[in-house]
Amino acid sequence: MILRSVLVLVLLVGVLFRASQSLRFDLQSGQTKCIAEDIKSNSMTVGKYHVVKPNEDHPLPDSHKLTVRVTSSYGNNFHSAEKVENGQFAFTATEQGDYMACFWAPEHSPPITVTVDFDWRTGVHTKDWTNVAKKGQVDAMELELKNLHDTIQSIHEEMFYLRERRRNAGTEQSYNLQNVLVVVPLTVSLPISSGITILAFENFLREEEAYLSS
Repeated sequence: MILRSVLVLVLLVGVLFRASQSLRFDLQSGQTKCIAEDIKSNSMTVGKYHVVKPNEDHPLPDSHKLTVRVTSSYGNNFHSAEKVENGQFAFTATEQGDYMACFWAPEHSPPITVTVDFDWRTGVHTKDWTNVAKKGQVDAMELELKNLHDTIQSIHEEMFYLRERRRNAGTEQSYNLQNVLVVVPLTVSLPISSGITILAFENFLREEEAYLSS
């Protein structure tokens, strides 16, 4: 029971953190940087980016403006922008696999460094429930339940996805103390409502164990 509870926490943290990336990176003149995200079919994904101004008191020069494209592993284009200092994209993935967000910095002499802030979210993290509540005057408890429902659904989808990958690979895994390596960051803070999520997820794990032992 203790092992199952710890495993639930690890899987829950993994799903929640994997669905969201926020990073800052540097890009040299004439260079390209691509970030990949593994997205399941029919999942909602949103992203926003902006160039950090080297001088807040002046407009961003053209030398710091970027060309940005988001494509699937099949080469289909989902977002395209040229010579921009900021932008955003949102779409529902029609294909399962890696999606690439690529940033190009223009040539410049002498070379310069462009700093970019990029936030990419998938699944439950795409929903801004605070704005929804303000616009629709949704009751706080109803708001929390909706958020919790989407979190549980996202976890269930992730487990079914992993189960399908194991089936396709022709391998089976059992959840026991010998083959489970657990690493839980002490700095991770889960919301209070995750207790309900864990209870629901434990039921799902019992079904998963029955499936693996059959």
